[in-house]
Amino acid sequence: MYPCPCGYWNDPQKACGCAPAAVTKYQKRISGPLLDRIDIHIEVPRVDYEKLSGDRLGESSEIICRRVQAARDIQSNRFSNNGSSDIACNADMRVGEIRQICRLQDEEQSLMCTGRWQ
Repeated sequence: MYPCPCGYWNDPQKACGCAPAAVTKYQKRISGPLLDRIDIHIEVPRVDYEKLSGDRLGESSEIICRRVQAARDIQSNRFSNNGSSDIACNADMRVGEIRQICRLQDEEQSLMCTGRWQ
């Protein structure tokens, strides 16, 4: 959904021509009960056409596949060395495995408790 009728509210490149009342009215078109069911609200800025239409190539599927397979191999080795035959990847870990394998050091514990490094 656009942020306002013209679509340029908060746009860094083009000014919005909508009156504040029009923006408010437009944004209230979505009902409250529907908005209550949406967990994540993010603003997505405009993407320049040049970035979308350029000849720049991303990674090939083969390279991505190799990287994913390497991560899976690491996980497979971790769990086979740990004696957990029913766990194939991180997503299969239960609370016990998380506490055992992902144990935090004192410094990390402090960060988690206070939200800042000591």
